Amino acid sequence: QVQLVESGGGWVQAGGSLRLSCAASRSFLTINFMGWYRQAPGKQRELVADITRGGSINYADSVKGRFTISRDIAKNTVNLQMNSLKYEDTAVYYCAADLFWPPRGPQYWGQGTQVTVSS
Repeated sequence: QVQLVESGGGWVQAGGSLRLSCAASRSFLTINFMGWYRQAPGKQRELVADITRGGSINYADSVKGRFTISRDIAKNTVNLQMNSLKYEDTAVYYCAADLFWPPRGPQYWGQGTQVTVSS
């Protein structure tokens, strides 16, 4: 069982920055995959960034160079630093955890946090 709680969403003008945080209820040593997903109105849910237990990181092409995923192992927290935000980044952002390796799709999800970017 993994509980995930996101925070840090809000409203920002295009070009601005936000930092999202996800607090997990158990050690990252027991979680093989942590990811940030987002879902915008009228669009499918998409994976924007992820980090594995071993520290490998991936980004969606749309956010490369602008978003940075990181983790604080001691605090069981995953962060998503979002810079140079664009209107199209507007979405509900979800933290997710996958206990399997290879990942099978997240088994646990946070409640979501709204990010709204105005132009």
